[in-house]
Amino acid sequence: MQARIVAAPRGARWLAEGWQLFRAAPLGWLAAVFGYWLIMTVVSLVPVIGVAAAAILVPAFSVGFMALARAASRRAPLEPALLFDGFRHEPRTQLLLGAVYLASLALLLAASTLADDGALARWMLTGARPGDEELQSADFVGALATAAGLYLPVMFAFWFAPPLAAWHTVGAVKALFFSVAASLMNWRAFLVYGAVMAVITLAVPFLLLQVLALAGATGLGPGIVLPFVILILPTLFASFYASYRDVFGYDAAP
Repeated sequence: MQARIVAAPRGARWLAEGWQLFRAAPLGWLAAVFGYWLIMTVVSLVPVIGVAAAAILVPAFSVGFMALARAASRRAPLEPALLFDGFRHEPRTQLLLGAVYLASLALLLAASTLADDGALARWMLTGARPGDEELQSADFVGALATAAGLYLPVMFAFWFAPPLAAWHTVGAVKALFFSVAASLMNWRAFLVYGAVMAVITLAVPFLLLQVLALAGATGLGPGIVLPFVILILPTLFASFYASYRDVFGYDAAP
């Protein structure tokens, strides 16, 4: 297992490959995304521990989406059981990674409370949406900026860690370290990936809504944006595998 440095344009290619993997089996992908959403929603509704339990399960399910993408790349059927691949390979390590992920999110939200007195944290934990005036306040924007800045190292730590732990039997600490190192080595590709993803997920929906508003058809917005979101989610999930395959080698996963 050895990470390699890829060219910056490969970051955009990861998303293109993610789209190709989605197109290989769209119904299977949509079923998996819906199943994941349903499971995480039900878990989150469990009193007291639901939100924490859902966060702990994220790394294991990320391996499941990696397994789905690997199957799609081989033109194999996308069986529902693949979504639970992370619970079959090194499950203790995956749950340990989940505990670290939960602790990271807790620290991140705690830091954001210093900027907005906990408005963002309450929204994330309880679903209590702040008022429009509070959403537009400088304090809330500062909390969002703080959370985004602190989430970047968390994202790098968990980008490759789950599949490294599941498919290469690497311990949690080493998996996190190798993930951060591989991500930093390829920061240029990740920068391009982030820029393209921002255009696709933020700029395109915004422009669509603006066009509809100018045409006086704002009521059509949800009917157009929602299908777009449904299509982009599996593409993003598949792009994670494309990046893993690119950085750690096409034959890295057994």
